[in-house]
Amino acid sequence: MRLHIARLTLNNFRNHAALDLQLDARPVCLFGPNGAGKTNILEALTMLAPGRGLRSASLTDVARAGDDEMRAQPNLSQVWTVSARVAQDGEETVLGAGAERTPEGGVKRLARRDGQPATAAELADAARMTWLTPAMDRLWSGPAGDRRRFFDRLTLARATEHGQAAAAYERAMRERQRLLSDRVFDNAWLGGLEREMSAHGAAIAAARVETLHRLQDAIDARPDGAFPKALLALEGLLEARFERGAKSADVEEDFAELLRDVRGRDAGAGRALDGPHRSDLKARHAAKNMDADQCSTGEQKALLLGLTLAQARALANDPGAGPSLILIDEAAAHLDAVRRAALFEELLANPGQAWLTGTDENLFEAFGERAQMFEVRDGAVSGV
Repeated sequence: MRLHIARLTLNNFRNHAALDLQLDARPVCLFGPNGAGKTNILEALTMLAPGRGLRSASLTDVARAGDDEMRAQPNLSQVWTVSARVAQDGEETVLGAGAERTPEGGVKRLARRDGQPATAAELADAARMTWLTPAMDRLWSGPAGDRRRFFDRLTLARATEHGQAAAAYERAMRERQRLLSDRVFDNAWLGGLEREMSAHGAAIAAARVETLHRLQDAIDARPDGAFPKALLALEGLLEARFERGAKSADVEEDFAELLRDVRGRDAGAGRALDGPHRSDLKARHAAKNMDADQCSTGEQKALLLGLTLAQARALANDPGAGPSLILIDEAAAHLDAVRRAALFEELLANPGQAWLTGTDENLFEAFGERAQMFEVRDGAVSGV
């Protein structure tokens, strides 16, 4: 199975007034000076995935017109749009995302598949993707929340219902905390919210553990090479229960009981102190038997790239998923020529198309004619 973007069009997205790229299945390499708009193109693609995209931006942040200019144009109904014609094994589907004004003067998100309204999960099923940015190079030594969000994106690419479970869990947790902060200790009300948290929390943890096992299997199956193998672990109350073989019903019941027991503590703390929203992803450099956060910057990036390549392989081998796009911003950062060439060979072997950015065309010379090159300058794109 092969997956690629056959056509990408943007309107009023970041610094791109309009863009129309016709593409084949080869990797896409975007090069040009900083600030030219390379990352914006990758970000536009990620707007077709669940969530808020590569930069976690708001619907108005990504509009080419700033907030002030948008307010000065009240008749502007369509704020920005992204459309991609996705080809997989001879079949095509058209995905669209965007933002438009509401009659009340706000802005709402749009999602389309083949011209019909679609959910985020329906878009994700048509074009699974994983992305890396320079800000993620220090993922292993940064805050736990960054690793948790990164791992949830990996899980979401495999199990699109994961996002719905996470959103429902967050809603129930916020409502429970509101009641606790207001000293409303209504057992029926709180109990209902805690049962919601326990059910969705167990689903979140179970999906994460399944993703971890699939990833580790894919990592272990990879031959030794330029990218070191990682030993992964999830640190979390519910995840640990599943790792020990607990049944989902038991995990749910025990978590709901715990939440009942710690209401007073959580009321005083101002937040829930237990649950999947506190979990963390840990990694060790297998060959060095060293925690990832103790490795050099280059080794940390290499571990992250190895994990991303394993994710693509795990998805491709999963009958419930399939090929995935790999987007790497500033792909050559912290990589020597040997590792850079090894990365390109891995991406060529992946059944999903790769999208890469860099400041210089020469960074991609190891691809030769096996990739399609585009120069980006001041929001304009030209083929090479």
